[in-house]
Amino acid sequence: MITGLHHVNIIIPPSPSSLELANCFYGQTLGLTPRPVPAAQEGRLAWFDIGSSGQQVHVAFGREHVDFTESAKKATRHPCFRVESVQKLRELQEKVWIHFSKGRLLGQEGERAEGRIQRESAPMECDEPGKLDSGAQGPEYPTRFFARDFAGNRLEFTV
Repeated sequence: MITGLHHVNIIIPPSPSSLELANCFYGQTLGLTPRPVPAAQEGRLAWFDIGSSGQQVHVAFGREHVDFTESAKKATRHPCFRVESVQKLRELQEKVWIHFSKGRLLGQEGERAEGRIQRESAPMECDEPGKLDSGAQGPEYPTRFFARDFAGNRLEFTV
């Protein structure tokens, strides 16, 4: 019988720099813990632990001209991450919102590598703190927010 979810796989554009962006967004912004990948797949995957739950996020290369079209970047499929409390959810939303807002404003001319990674790993979208979330509305929906990572993957966060 099924006893839980081991991992969810998220796809990113096939490029070594995409793994750097994934490490910045999923590791630094979302606070997931990077973990080693199988040696045979180094340079093609990034894995992250979700706290001490035993659950993971796997980030892998998608197909450039199929998975990253404009319509694919607007897909509604998404994983939903549980956050420990409403307060922690709000803190995470603020952190993702800041990365979204500031990442898109960072200059490109003469920037250092850290600035480039921060800018390019910024989410494409994030629900603004204090505003309605971009999901369906109704009393049965929990406190939550949505974002799209740098590759266009829709992500939901809830308590």
